[in-house]
Amino acid sequence: MKTIDTLVEDIYTLFASDTKTTIKEEDLKSLVDGISKAVTSALSGREDKNNLRLSMIGQPNRKVWYNIKGAPKRSLSGPTMIKFLYGDILEQLLIFLTKTAGHTLEDPQKEVEVSGVKGHHDAIVDGVLVDFKSASPYSFKKFKEGTILQDDPFGYIAQLSAYSKANKKPDAGFVAIDKVSGEIVFCPIHAMEMINPEIRIEELKALLEDDTPPKKCYDAVPDGKSGNMRLSVGCSFCDYRDHCWADANGGRGIRTFMYSNGPKHFVEVLKEPDVPEVKDA
Repeated sequence: MKTIDTLVEDIYTLFASDTKTTIKEEDLKSLVDGISKAVTSALSGREDKNNLRLSMIGQPNRKVWYNIKGAPKRSLSGPTMIKFLYGDILEQLLIFLTKTAGHTLEDPQKEVEVSGVKGHHDAIVDGVLVDFKSASPYSFKKFKEGTILQDDPFGYIAQLSAYSKANKKPDAGFVAIDKVSGEIVFCPIHAMEMINPEIRIEELKALLEDDTPPKKCYDAVPDGKSGNMRLSVGCSFCDYRDHCWADANGGRGIRTFMYSNGPKHFVEVLKEPDVPEVKDA
């Protein structure tokens, strides 16, 4: 019986020129169905769920509060939505390759519950609780080097901790794929590295009873020596950044300027950047 320690190499072996891979029709159908659902969801609009979910408990307090209270979200651009879509497709591909490589995959998308809060884990692979992730090269490096434990802006560790608690599975981890290079890695997360999801859930339930949002998740950061202040990385990728920082720049809101390495979102502009200002990025 195979173990998850060989998963990555076993998947790579599927593509070796001297390997003849047998594909099960039922696994191929599951892949097609998964991709179809991802495409349909992306084109029909992502459903907003204004109830606490296990996938949310690792997010910062203010973001969770905005989500549950129905605060206005910023509209995502076409390229951003396509990026999310092919991320979802890659995760479906990882599931298919895991099964085709001869590894045991059980309980896909099983509903679980902790302290009255529900969610769906990805799967149990070779007896190990697994969350499949597609990642940018920057984020993938965290899974590859294990630094996701120290730098986890999307709350993946808390989410995995909740699934682990619900399944009574101390062995858990992430199977991640780099969206650019195609490299895959298994990042194990041990019980001692997880949080107590029950304590976190009770904390969130308490703050959600308040009609006033918690303090901002992140402070603005200086942009070099210009005197300008910009959003932190955590705020830059948040759906609620425009609503949260509506008072920025004297009530004008966030101002975004397009640099050669990407956009920067400013909450205070003392010195006008010498690059184009854009309305949405």
